[in-house]
Amino acid sequence: MILISRSEGSLTNPRVPMDDDDDVFEDSNSTELTPLSAVADAFEDLSALLKAKGFDFDLDLKTFCGACSLVSILFGCLGIAFKFAELEYISKVRDLTGASESYGTLNNIIDFDIQNDSVKTPGSLTRNLRRVRQGLDLIRAIFQNFLSTDDYYLKEAASTAYAKTCAPYHTWAVRTAVYAGMYALPTRDQLILKLNETDESVEREMIRYINASLPVIEYIDKLYTSRNISLDW
Repeated sequence: MILISRSEGSLTNPRVPMDDDDDVFEDSNSTELTPLSAVADAFEDLSALLKAKGFDFDLDLKTFCGACSLVSILFGCLGIAFKFAELEYISKVRDLTGASESYGTLNNIIDFDIQNDSVKTPGSLTRNLRRVRQGLDLIRAIFQNFLSTDDYYLKEAASTAYAKTCAPYHTWAVRTAVYAGMYALPTRDQLILKLNETDESVEREMIRYINASLPVIEYIDKLYTSRNISLDW
């Protein structure tokens, strides 16, 4: 079972499972989170911050990347169909994390690329941010479709989500590979097991992520549209 430890006052702290004899030494303020609940917690923190500060708030890049890095494991639970999306997402988050010390905030990376006419240049931080945003939206859409049906197989839920969020921006070769891999998706029960959830808890945690991720996605979109940068790429 994959568990993530979260101590009071810290966002995420990976935990190495202990033997039973060591449990008495564990911090009483520490709680174990499943991967999904850790993601939901992190995005609720971001969402609350944006709601409190407003959409003109200059969000810290390192804080943003810390939350986004937790989403990587969710891609892994979906199997080979989304392997490309997983690798691309991890790569983009890693690049943004590496840039956080130099640029500080999300606004700064976009302003830098505007000044250097590199907004849509492959490898630019602004393009990377756009791809990470699409990854967050893909997971949100898959969860939404997952909860709206009782289908045992996830092909329809995942295919519909991918077609809406990422397919328009991927090459024919990538789209073909993704759709071919849909047949290898885990079943509904297998996904719940991979996420270390139950039928009841998976619904609760997915709803938390869906609701919390929307303000974050809208915030990122506004960073582009407020600078007259279209979202069709």
